[in-house]
Order: sequence, then C-alpha cells, then structure tokens
Amino acid sequence: MTRLLALALSLLSSAAASAQDPATSAQPDAFDPGSVTLAPLISCQDTPERFLALAIALQSEPLTAVSLGWRPLPATNPFMVEYALNTPIEVFGHRSAHIAFAGSSVLAILDLPDPRPLARQLELETGIDTPAKALFGKEVLSEEFIDPDVGVVFIRSAVLNVSNVDSHPGKTLVGCTYSIDPEEEMPEEEDAPEGAQAESA
Repeated sequence: MTRLLALALSLLSSAAASAQDPATSAQPDAFDPGSVTLAPLISCQDTPERFLALAIALQSEPLTAVSLGWRPLPATNPFMVEYALNTPIEVFGHRSAHIAFAGSSVLAILDLPDPRPLARQLELETGIDTPAKALFGKEVLSEEFIDPDVGVVFIRSAVLNVSNVDSHPGKTLVGCTYSIDPEEEMPEEEDAPEGAQAESA
C-alpha cells in the first residue's frame, strides 16, 4: 500500500496543480475526505485516485475517521482496519454499519452467512469456492494513462469482490480493490548480460 499511496500523492498533486487557476490560487486544493461517499466507493463506482487519497488521509490523521462519523473498532484481523458507522449505508440492497480497509480494498461487512448468492447476483467470477473459503471477483475498470511528469504508462483498475473470512464467521465481505500500477514490460533479450544469455542457451 505504501507505494500506491506515494504514487497517489504524486498523481493527485500533479492533477491539482494542472487544474488550478494561477490567477486565483497559488496552492492546489486539498483533498476533502468528506467528499467521498462510501456506498459508491465500496461498489467500485469511484476512482482509484480518490480511494488512495482517502487512505492517505486516514493514515496521516487518525481523527479523520471520527470526523466522518466512523468509530474505530478493535482489531479482529491483522490485515484489516475496521470501523463502525454512525449512519448505516446500503450496498447492493444490503444495509451495513460495519466497514473495513484491507490493503488497497474497502469493504462493507454484511450479515450474510453465505457470500455465494450475492456473488451470483453481481455476476462475479469464481476465484475460490470451498466449504471453508469463498472468493469471487470481477474487474470493472482497467485503463491506461500516461503520467506527463515522468512519461510512464500506468494502469488504473478496480475489482469488485465478494468473500468470506475466518475472522468474521457468518459475515460476507463485499467491496472494491483499487490500484494504480505501472505498466510492466517484458525485458528484451538483448538487454540481458552476455553471460546470462550463454547460460540459458
């Protein structure tokens, strides 16, 4: 997540700087965490940049969550940061007052003992489906863009997912995994060291 947060800071700063009017402001507008609506964010209807900006705000200032009406919950899973919402949200027809952040994902935790019916409703692809573990997902966003400052091609993506987890028995997790990653290119053979080419021949 650290690399993604650093990248998001760079991209957000570049976007804000290019959008600002020099005649009216010398500084880019700060990101407002209150501008993010949870249900669309969890449903993959927001952008990777805004998700990452929110994650930055939550990490850099612990009181951000409180200002949004979220109450931090005791850790029950080492990979998740959980919050109770003062005002419940509705996601895909289900109400929840319990959300979590896990890596580059934001999740609603639903009172559904079996994630499979929701996965079928959302027409997700099967990743894992065993009696103990279920994981379903579908990529809903994948697009390339070029960062003009460094001339590097990045891929913005969002993956809708539904799953269960041992730390939350009787619950279904539904949410979105957002990412901004540099486009990976296969190394060209002629760029490999001469000795390495000889060994592989």
